[in-house]
Amino acid sequence: MPIRESFAPIVTSKTLSTVFIAAIAVGGYSVLAVLKENSQYSGYGDTPSEFHAVLSLVLGWMLVFRTNTAYSRWWEARTLWGALVNASRNLSVKLNTYGHVESDQLEQARQLIVAFPLALRAHLRDEVKTKLPTQVHPLCSSWNHKPLGVANNLFRLVGNWRKADLISGDDQRVIDAELLRLMDICGGCERIQRTPIVRSYRLFARQCVILFLATLPWGIVQDFGWWTILLTIIMSYFMIGLEIVAEHVEEPFGYDEDDLDLDGLCITIERSTNEVFLSHPSPEFEI
Repeated sequence: MPIRESFAPIVTSKTLSTVFIAAIAVGGYSVLAVLKENSQYSGYGDTPSEFHAVLSLVLGWMLVFRTNTAYSRWWEARTLWGALVNASRNLSVKLNTYGHVESDQLEQARQLIVAFPLALRAHLRDEVKTKLPTQVHPLCSSWNHKPLGVANNLFRLVGNWRKADLISGDDQRVIDAELLRLMDICGGCERIQRTPIVRSYRLFARQCVILFLATLPWGIVQDFGWWTILLTIIMSYFMIGLEIVAEHVEEPFGYDEDDLDLDGLCITIERSTNEVFLSHPSPEFEI
């Protein structure tokens, strides 16, 4: 049911459950405003409602910009990895089709194409020394920049084919177009990883959220009474949620549930590459 699908993640999602707990904590804080309003000190320390109207406008602008900026980074990363899937498929088809290359040489090309996304994944997660797959090590063992090492071996392999007249110069130029895309994609991912959103802006947005939530109960308690607690929890859930989700998606290469499924994309590339290199054409299509 749509209702169950909308509210079940509050319990099952690590991110949303953290947001909900934080919202409950702010709701507990709002009890102070309600108790004060029902005591002899009613009227003291209340925040004018106009203050929250102005602050809501400013905070809305900031959160929209913050969320859009973070999501644009996530989407650009997804676009780059989508381009890597396409480049790997195109490269596999071209290397497997052009020229008269022996099967053992094609096997080397297949291993290198499959290794590139694995090396890039470990590189983006700073896990080259801990989680780089064992089959990738021999292909770039002497390189600090593992994706560059794999790409260099691919360029070297295609260059050797050209020197041995296994492919023509035109074939090499067509293949180079796909090879160049590999390092372009790697560079785009590195730019996202190494250029986070400006720290001062992140802190400024966070401070604005904290100020808004800290003063919210005192500004609405006169109008809503005990309902102030529920309204504070709801407002806190969405305000804190937008900030936390934005913080997660602006770094899309990690292990958070909102990050890119790099493992799945690597498997997709491996399956597509294996299908191209290990397939046997039907007799009517043989050239």
